Amino acid sequence: MSAPCEPRATAPVSAPPPPVPPVPPVASATASAPAAQRPALDWRIRFAGLSLIWGFSFLLIKVGTEGYAPFQVTFGRLLAGTAVLIAAMMLRRERLPRSARTWGHLTVAALLLNALPFSLFSYAELTIPSTLAGICNATSPLWGMVLSVVALSEDRPTRRRVAGLGVGFLGVLTVLGAWQGFSGLDLPGTGMALLASFCYPVGWIYVRRTLAGTGSSTLALTGSQLCLATAQLAVVTPLFTSAPTSFPLLPTLSVLALGALGTGLAVLLQYGLVQEVGPTTAQMVTYFIPVIATAAGVALLGEQLSWNTPVGALVVLVGAALTQSRPHRNAAPPAPPPAPGSPSIGPAGRDPRLPQP
Repeated sequence: MSAPCEPRATAPVSAPPPPVPPVPPVASATASAPAAQRPALDWRIRFAGLSLIWGFSFLLIKVGTEGYAPFQVTFGRLLAGTAVLIAAMMLRRERLPRSARTWGHLTVAALLLNALPFSLFSYAELTIPSTLAGICNATSPLWGMVLSVVALSEDRPTRRRVAGLGVGFLGVLTVLGAWQGFSGLDLPGTGMALLASFCYPVGWIYVRRTLAGTGSSTLALTGSQLCLATAQLAVVTPLFTSAPTSFPLLPTLSVLALGALGTGLAVLLQYGLVQEVGPTTAQMVTYFIPVIATAAGVALLGEQLSWNTPVGALVVLVGAALTQSRPHRNAAPPAPPPAPGSPSIGPAGRDPRLPQP
């Protein structure tokens, strides 16, 4: 779907967010963990793959809603993504968390980081272009800074970050065409997409405060979180939708790809990147997601693009980058690298999980 490293605790993925993603709960790092082997595939290739997967997720959501109800799209992607992570957990012989308290917090995290934002994006794309949904997803760092000022007392805003917040929301107004009175814009759909992006920093802050130091691995917590989100949608979906009478090929493949790639494989790729190159470099994928989402929507879905959409998106990304900046402290020692499998959570509610679309 990204922060200074603190080796004390880590968190499972949201997902998306890109970010992002998102992209993307918490595991404790142990000094005795064995050194991770360097993957055979260069990290730049995996970075590009992650950018493409999450960038194309908005297109896949759009295609999926052409054949299924939004809750069904969300349930399908969570089910497929959970299957991928459970398979990874079995291969690595990971154990599920044992504490009832941990499962309780994971239930809330699953709602805030998976079930709710995924459903909101699916409903939003019934009425708005996938390009606009992708750009709305990029506003998560802006919401994160606003919330961090209130919720995280140790994360004081600097002038640069405050300026970034103003620039970012100016970009949002540009994308939405505020000077035209939001003419031609579907306000409910856009509002749901923005609310979905708002869910991610809320979830990150909740995770940071409740799931640090659980003793479980990142993969175990992430897989558990997705299992709970899938269960939540399994309860909600039958209440609001009827069982599908057909399974159209393209929407079905889109939902499966959205889950297996965008909610399963992408999580594994993203944590591998955090472990190898650090969260700061890994979070840069957030800034490629709206670009790829826009290109995919225009080229493959024939969505219309006016000048204010790419210009506003660029302004949003500049503002988001400024809100993530930190002052340089020459006297401060370099941050230690995260323990294998333990990406850390940093200030402003930012953690290595990027907001998944």
